[in-house]
Amino acid sequence: MWERALRRARLPVVYTGGFSPRPKLSFGLALPTGAESSCEYLDVELALPDGASVEAMPGLLTPALPSGIEVLAAPPLGQGAASLQQEVTSCTWELEVAGATRAELEEAVAKVLGQASITVTRERKGHAVTDDIRPAILHLAVEGVVSRAPEPGLPGDAVDPGDAVDPGDPGDGQASSRSGAVLLRAELATQPRGLRPAELLAALGPDLEEVRVRRTHQWIERDGARWEPIPLGATDAPRALERAS
Repeated sequence: MWERALRRARLPVVYTGGFSPRPKLSFGLALPTGAESSCEYLDVELALPDGASVEAMPGLLTPALPSGIEVLAAPPLGQGAASLQQEVTSCTWELEVAGATRAELEEAVAKVLGQASITVTRERKGHAVTDDIRPAILHLAVEGVVSRAPEPGLPGDAVDPGDAVDPGDPGDGQASSRSGAVLLRAELATQPRGLRPAELLAALGPDLEEVRVRRTHQWIERDGARWEPIPLGATDAPRALERAS
């Protein structure tokens, strides 16, 4: 997708050498299958002439990408900048969850946060590995109950993407999985071993179901300060989607 978009935008991408040249692209942390995001990042190396600017890249790339993917900013990176996977230390997630009432989830969240350790067995490179995931749960809270209005013309539980969260709704557990789900907000560490949203839900309760998962922030933390890969001042958008070198 990105290679095609870069070709269509006629950007001077730098390619690797050898028998099978590839564009010099590097991507950030992978999204879980089926998850949404409003904060994805991409590094691309360009052979720009001296004095050229990358500020026009968003307007060139967005029309060349599939509908729903928009490039919001493309600031330059300095020489020797670390990769996104090395830099990002945590991600903020919004998780819409079915299978429990709000009160039940609040109880489960309090129990998880009150534990000194949470040991799970995960598969890594074909081998079962035991990890303590508690240090990777940096923040976890119940935000409210999500209510969606049915989209006109669509049957059943088809819903409009715009959601309203009622922080005061107690949630009675009787709503369908697409309406009345409970919204959790979590910040999960990505280093030294990332914690996936699905693994967090498994720790909260075996019967919980992911209704919707969305990554909203990626954070770089160093010396007590933290920031996003593209500073907020780099774009008028609330969060930048792409970065370029």
